[in-house]
Amino acid sequence: MKLEKRKEKVAPMRLFLFRVFRYALVALAMIAVSMGIGMAGYAYFADLGLVDSLYMASMILTGMGPVSDMPNDAAKIFSSFYALYSGVAFLSMTAVFFAPIIHRVLHVLHVEDRGG
Repeated sequence: MKLEKRKEKVAPMRLFLFRVFRYALVALAMIAVSMGIGMAGYAYFADLGLVDSLYMASMILTGMGPVSDMPNDAAKIFSSFYALYSGVAFLSMTAVFFAPIIHRVLHVLHVEDRGG
């Protein structure tokens, strides 16, 4: 589904809400994949259990920081790369989620600015 062009009318509310829902699903899928990568990595490299891996991955992904000490060099290397990935991924997920909202606001402002 494409977004409306600059000269087109603002999309109806129903279409806008559908678009927000669709983008939110994409953002949730990105979160699920990122959490899966983190959980698998922490379980494998740091020998953490499922709940501890979930906790560690979610804390790193949201930028809160590590909660467990890494027992070996491989776990420390994975944790470092996952933290770098998480910084970019979190910003990307946020951008995907807010894209249709920001587009609509800018589109409405542009239409109002042109008088119609």
